[in-house]
Amino acid sequence: MPDRQPIPLGGSGQAMAGTPPEAFLRARAGGSASGGAVPSGPGNRPGGASRPPGQRRAAEPAAPAWGRRRVLLLNATFEPLTAVPMRRAVVLVMCGKAEVVHGDPEGVELHAATVSLPVPSVIRLSTYVRVPYRAKVPLTRAGLMHRDRYRCAYCGGRAETIDHVLPRSRGGPHSWTNCVACCAKCNHRKADRLLSEIGWRLRVVPRAPHGPHWRLLAHSKEADPLWQPYLGTAA
Repeated sequence: MPDRQPIPLGGSGQAMAGTPPEAFLRARAGGSASGGAVPSGPGNRPGGASRPPGQRRAAEPAAPAWGRRRVLLLNATFEPLTAVPMRRAVVLVMCGKAEVVHGDPEGVELHAATVSLPVPSVIRLSTYVRVPYRAKVPLTRAGLMHRDRYRCAYCGGRAETIDHVLPRSRGGPHSWTNCVACCAKCNHRKADRLLSEIGWRLRVVPRAPHGPHWRLLAHSKEADPLWQPYLGTAA
């Protein structure tokens, strides 16, 4: 069998003819130009270099902080819908399905060959999407922390956990009206006792929140400050 002759990177060939540059780059990054899997082995490493036995592969660089953020998605009427990953937000904007309302506060931009796009923080759909209304807001840790503004319901300090006002061991329900944000110290001191037994009082009476934006906050661990005008005030 005759030996195969490699095609130079800058040369011409049938495999290169008519192939767009981006497709060729993807092929170079993911494997062979034909899309097949590249066999593993020292001879197939980039540049023909082999890794000495016992040497670990260098770790890939971590994604930038802005690339790991989530973006607030608004309906065409500026009603908050959900928080989407940064990649999804960029795709919606590039496809013309959404527009950037607020970009990165530091002015970071994404650049391509023919277009530049500010890193979005808030985007709005170009067309209205009807969302079925749900009256009941699900109880989550993130939503409860947002409702109590990350403050302990007993001492006013920084909240770190959730406490049941009427302990579960005494029949207390897991509901908005019986759960409050609490610091670790107060949670440990209260344990499974009633407030009347230790002489404590709640700073604020817990209530169930209402409004469409609370369904978003219930699943969002951290909200960008630029989201606040669209999320409303705490209930």
